Amino acid sequence: MKTYFDTGNAAMVEAAVIAGCGLFSGYPITPATEIAEHMSRRMPLAGGMYIQAEDETAALHICIGGALGGLKTMTATSGPGYVLYADPYGWAISAEVPLVIVNAQRVGPVSGITGAPGQGEFYLSRYPTHGGNFETVVLAPNSVQEAFTMTVQAFALAERFRTPVTVLADQLVTDGYASFSVPENDEELRALGLRVVPRRAHPGPDFYPACDDIDIPPVVLGRGTGAACSDWTPTEEGYDTEDTVEHMRHARRLIYKILAHRELVDRYETCGMENDPDIVLVSYGSPSRVVLGAVKEARRQGLSAGCIRLQSLWPFQDELFRRKADYLVVELNADGQLAREVERAARYPVHFMGACGELPSAAELVEAIRRLERGEELPPSTDEREIR
Repeated sequence: MKTYFDTGNAAMVEAAVIAGCGLFSGYPITPATEIAEHMSRRMPLAGGMYIQAEDETAALHICIGGALGGLKTMTATSGPGYVLYADPYGWAISAEVPLVIVNAQRVGPVSGITGAPGQGEFYLSRYPTHGGNFETVVLAPNSVQEAFTMTVQAFALAERFRTPVTVLADQLVTDGYASFSVPENDEELRALGLRVVPRRAHPGPDFYPACDDIDIPPVVLGRGTGAACSDWTPTEEGYDTEDTVEHMRHARRLIYKILAHRELVDRYETCGMENDPDIVLVSYGSPSRVVLGAVKEARRQGLSAGCIRLQSLWPFQDELFRRKADYLVVELNADGQLAREVERAARYPVHFMGACGELPSAAELVEAIRRLERGEELPPSTDEREIR
């Protein structure tokens, strides 16, 4: 096992190489630019290709083209670029093209602050394109090591489900330095709980049956396959159709090939939940690291607290929020996106602590837990008081 000391961006590049990425295309944007810079060096050495695109839309279209040519592909961006992926993202979802997309979130809206971390694309990663009638797979690392492991997992899930998979990181993960391990053989890969799913080619010319099966090879154009591929609704024979019945069958496959096998996607961690705590903190990404420390300190002080850390965001894991408790959601944004989804799933009191670009301190979270346990409302933040 090799050990590196580098950023989350570097870790995701090494993961892509391990996973067999054959093409990276992207457009520079902070804080994802370093992924493109690393890829420009690593891809040629690994027998792959690096293509600098003229914009984000072109980058994802290039990745789709590479994937349809039989390559594993990846692109990376931040929020302003991620939203520009909307059209090609939809094309990849509907045409069932496997690829990996990294979104290094920074403060928004729009260009926001390039040097501050954010978590503003939570819902955008669920509905990244027009039309609906689909499910997405989204993983959310909270460390440099997880940036590595989840990128390898993203490639495997993309192949198995025939769909684009998003690694939704934040700037503290992508730019933060830490040690991470990189396996050098299959045994070490398995020791990290990872596997590499090789690219295969659907023989064509038919498309896919209207079922929720996975592990069906994706369409590869050329190479004698005779396969057809389009973002229009396909018949099982692979041809475009305007038939609404056929479209319903297609949409159900896009939805249920993921929902019927969500045990392959669902990932989470907990602390203190075995004691049925009165206060449950919920988070993902970098805030979860502060949350964990705060919960441990709160428990040391005798407070009834636990936490749930989401490692996969979509499909959303409603069942994690069934127990009776007050939920405190901690996010790197001011509008509480994860909080709204927890509120939908929990049906118990949900509270929100969020800020743009700054993590709360463990002491602030412990005080919030203490207030909630006493049945008190959380005070408004300084910014909220100033606005009022």
